[in-house]
Amino acid sequence: MSATAVHSLWTTAADPIDKIDAPTIEYGQLSPVLIVIGAAVIGVLIEAFVPRKSRYYAQLFLSVVSLAAAFAAVIGLAARGFGTTKAQIAAMGAIAVDGPALFLQGTILLTGIVAIFTFAERRLDPVAHGNRVDSFVAQAGSVPGSEGEQAATKAGFATTEVFPLALFAIGGMLVFPAANDLLTLFIALEVFSLPLYLLCALARRKRLMSQEAAVKYFLLGAFASAFTLFGIALLYGYAGSVSYATVADVVEGNVKTVDPALADTMGNDALLLIGVAMVVMGLLFKVGAVPFHMWTPDVYQGAPTPVTGFMAAATKVAAFGALLRLLYVVLPGLRWDWRPVMWGVAVITMLGGAIIAITQTDIKRLLAYSSVAHAGFILAGVIATTPDGISSVLFYLGAYSFVTIGAFAVVTLVRDAGGEATHLSKWAGLGRRSPLVAAVFAVFLLAFAGIPLTSGFAGKFAVFKAAAEGGAGPLVVVGVLSSAIAAFFYIRVIVLMFFSEPKADGPTVAVPSPLTMTAIGMGVAVTLVLGVAPQYFLDLANQAGVFVR
Repeated sequence: MSATAVHSLWTTAADPIDKIDAPTIEYGQLSPVLIVIGAAVIGVLIEAFVPRKSRYYAQLFLSVVSLAAAFAAVIGLAARGFGTTKAQIAAMGAIAVDGPALFLQGTILLTGIVAIFTFAERRLDPVAHGNRVDSFVAQAGSVPGSEGEQAATKAGFATTEVFPLALFAIGGMLVFPAANDLLTLFIALEVFSLPLYLLCALARRKRLMSQEAAVKYFLLGAFASAFTLFGIALLYGYAGSVSYATVADVVEGNVKTVDPALADTMGNDALLLIGVAMVVMGLLFKVGAVPFHMWTPDVYQGAPTPVTGFMAAATKVAAFGALLRLLYVVLPGLRWDWRPVMWGVAVITMLGGAIIAITQTDIKRLLAYSSVAHAGFILAGVIATTPDGISSVLFYLGAYSFVTIGAFAVVTLVRDAGGEATHLSKWAGLGRRSPLVAAVFAVFLLAFAGIPLTSGFAGKFAVFKAAAEGGAGPLVVVGVLSSAIAAFFYIRVIVLMFFSEPKADGPTVAVPSPLTMTAIGMGVAVTLVLGVAPQYFLDLANQAGVFVR
């Protein structure tokens, strides 16, 4: 064949290709995510170029300003109607901008700001070598107890990388509940999980325990991610698309044309059921539902306490948002299949979390099992499959996240020679030593227990009411029983603090900087406001409770 003939083959083959259209991206509607991710990238550059002495202040300023700006962007979008009348799918079908997405993004950003305040706390530990120190290791790369670590501590180093890591995690969490196709969901899952694995390993005290927690979280998280990804592959085989809308159409049998290449597998129910089970399993791992909760107590106990508070609050908000969107937007046609399974998961999660928490002797592990029980309560709202179900879950997540960060912020204040005094026996008589701190912690515990006039009561009432109206009455009975069991161990801690004699060698309560005071103050304020006058926020959650299809 001559060279000219070959050349003519090339040109004729190249002719029919149309030009590739540039994607249309609605930058304004994605601004909250873009601001946070942009700030995280700038934070990495600060680590590279700013002198070590100035990094802490630069990172703290950048983190708080960017999260506040992103929150303002969320408010702006909601005010322009993107949460209600103008709700739409942005970024070529990848991200939904609607009420639930904006409500959850606002909650994540506010919790993020409060968490950053606890990250930045530097007055709780005694001054080391003339430098104030925070909860994080001086040099993450050094072996625990080695000369390198001692030299880094002596030189006053600080791991200021925690701020950009937290921003990357928050950026992923903002995308997670708004993801409108399965690939975006998976990428967001990885973007917020990987920084959390790292943050868990950075405790200044008890470093080996912290690193063990991080390894456990990483290995179990990697398994959960693998299941999620395999489930996504099966769902793609079932529907021929990763888009939520297309999968929902195939589930409901509304597809007119079928791609011949997919004709054999499309609509195969085995692929659908196994795929859904695997994706939902990955999400239940993130919310800490039984039986996927095994990482929760170890990781909560081993991670630095500010990270535990951030993770316990923000991850739950993001993961429940994604679970709601998956079940309500993609799988309403499969309701009779997933509801019985979710019933079972909710029942064992509520009872399992509440019963095992009674046996705990460490305050962080107790709060970990308490968070497992709360995952079960929130699942009761998810199972309702009514508009009230969505709004009650949104309200509960907003209320729960502030109580959680506040409670873990209080845990950082109670200290002895070895750092935080987390063993329950050390908390005996705390109410006599430091009445204010004990009273604040008691408020948070009463909110967890769902006592009236706290946000916990309003949240539980909304969720159980939605579940009862959605036909899940027996579930509400189990929920109330679990709440009664849970109330026992919360009240036990309050009795221990106020009605026990303080020990002579008991812990002291450190005086925090205004940063931690603000975090705890916001927690108390939200707990009381949502408990005494919840109606405005319930209405807000109600307006935000409609998914865009």
